Amino acid sequence: MDKKTLAKIKDNLLEEKTRLEKELSDFAHQDKKISGNYEAEFPEYGSKEDENAAEVAAYSDRLSLEHTLEKQLADVNKALASMAKGTYGICKYCGNQIEEQRLLIRPTSTSCVSCKKRLKGE
Repeated sequence: MDKKTLAKIKDNLLEEKTRLEKELSDFAHQDKKISGNYEAEFPEYGSKEDENAAEVAAYSDRLSLEHTLEKQLADVNKALASMAKGTYGICKYCGNQIEEQRLLIRPTSTSCVSCKKRLKGE
């Protein structure tokens, strides 16, 4: 992969990392004990029964979103780390280069199209 394409992918990954961290910080705070872990904040709407029910529902939604965003952020961080090591774009199953077009579309990919299809049984 040429350096220009790699730089473009890295810029996209860094932009995505910033977006994910911002989105997480809107409703959660970083866990000081566990790196890469966030803790969703429990909302406070009031003490009436319907407000308590709304708090529980909102917290449940926040937890689900937190887990999804944490996973995406971990994938971005892994891709950036593999760039730093010089191993970015290599399929973890067959060791071949992942298609450039695939990495441009999904820069956190860790497998080539052939291996992904094989894993999915296609």
